[in-house]
Amino acid sequence: SGNEPVARVGGRDVSSSEIRAFLAAVGPDQRAALARDPALLNQTLRAMFARQLVLKEATDKKWQDQPAVVAQLAKLREEAIFETYLQSASVPPENYPDEAEIQKTYDANKGALIMPRRFHLAQIYVALAEGSDAAAEEKAKAKLADIQAKLKQPKADFAQVAKDTTDQREQADKGGDLGWLPEPQLVPEIKSRVMGMAVNTVSEPIKLADGYHIVKLIETKPSETMPLADVRDTLVQRLRAQRAELNRRAYLARALEQNPPAINEIALSRIASELTQSAGAAR
Repeated sequence: SGNEPVARVGGRDVSSSEIRAFLAAVGPDQRAALARDPALLNQTLRAMFARQLVLKEATDKKWQDQPAVVAQLAKLREEAIFETYLQSASVPPENYPDEAEIQKTYDANKGALIMPRRFHLAQIYVALAEGSDAAAEEKAKAKLADIQAKLKQPKADFAQVAKDTTDQREQADKGGDLGWLPEPQLVPEIKSRVMGMAVNTVSEPIKLADGYHIVKLIETKPSETMPLADVRDTLVQRLRAQRAELNRRAYLARALEQNPPAINEIALSRIASELTQSAGAAR
């Protein structure tokens, strides 16, 4: 349940709902890493518990009433009010941008919206760590020879051979299928090999630092401009962000225009002089 205790810290139960709220606040990449690694999750939660303990100790001692803390909290409060209010005042209308503006932006940026050449690849991987001894290398080469013999048989099924033999087990069920890979993502050794291959052909073993890779080129797609439908959401987000920034600047300028400050230039020059002297002393 949402209130099920997960831990007891400083005499207080920490519920599963608190843990979920904490995890919801971290970034998606960090959340994925925590999901994959129970030890990292445990370590992260321990850091959270330590923070809570120190915070409780500080508040029990009324540390929040310290003048320096009060001043810092007031500054943070002012900043939060200022930023959230200005953000709300800068939000573009819901119907911005219209289709004409989206199309205009797309046409003006076509040169930067290029999808590189893509390769649909499958592979059979034979592991051989760098620095392996002669016995490990001999074993890997024997496995390679067996795989190559199977691939050279009449009507050989690359996907089935990959499923039966690849050392990359997470790809085995997919018959070694790597999906579509853009040219810039290919390591140089594999890129140079597949660039000269015909569709539905299989490479000789390619030696990399982690072992041997036998690659099949399933299909290729040429470099092309991405269609508007594929980049529309990105363009809308970019245009709205740009308009929000313009609205923000205009709002600040309008505030000064409607309430122009009267600045005592002589007093300001004294402050500038003090800053110069202070900076010089700091050196």
